[in-house]
Amino acid sequence: MQKSHSDLKVKSKIWIEIGGEPVFGSGRRRLLKAIEAHGSISQAARAVRVSYRKAWSHIEAMEERLGMKLVERRVGGKHGGGATLTRDAQRFLEKFDRLEEGLAGIVDRKFTKLFGKIR
Repeated sequence: MQKSHSDLKVKSKIWIEIGGEPVFGSGRRRLLKAIEAHGSISQAARAVRVSYRKAWSHIEAMEERLGMKLVERRVGGKHGGGATLTRDAQRFLEKFDRLEEGLAGIVDRKFTKLFGKIR
């Protein structure tokens, strides 16, 4: 019995590198979005299931390689610390999202052109 492939889909993944070193991709996007949602690097790290140290390392690497501050940090104290995304980070995320959406459309059209409708 032949299996139906009507749900066959093509997927693509995009990331940004500088000098062969990863700068930004889906994992780091999830981290920034989690910081935005939780207002905390430690809570964001837990949400995306990485250690605080790894999250901090990713943030530092992104900021250094992109040459812009992405996360504003507030040190703990009487009312606790926290973190928010900078306006540059928000703009960068918006652009990356648009790039990814555009790429998905191109890949979908190319897939359909080459493979047609698969039954």
